[in-house]
Amino acid sequence: MLHTVLRRRAVGETVERIQPALVIPTDRRNGRGPSAASIYRALAEHAIRQAYPEAVEAAQADFTALRQRSTAMSATA
Repeated sequence: MLHTVLRRRAVGETVERIQPALVIPTDRRNGRGPSAASIYRALAEHAIRQAYPEAVEAAQADFTALRQRSTAMSATA
């Protein structure tokens, strides 16, 4: 879905115009589209990932290590 938004934004369409064409196939919003705020959040997160790829990778590695430690602690308790 993000790819669709990025492609259509690249040709100048607004989020408000793109929003009705998007449909969420699962979850509680099944059959409805995301809100404009959700689309803007996804665009902002994508921009951050593009601007700071090393920071995103480091954060993901830290999170994985934290989860592994938490799982190990739960298994010993």
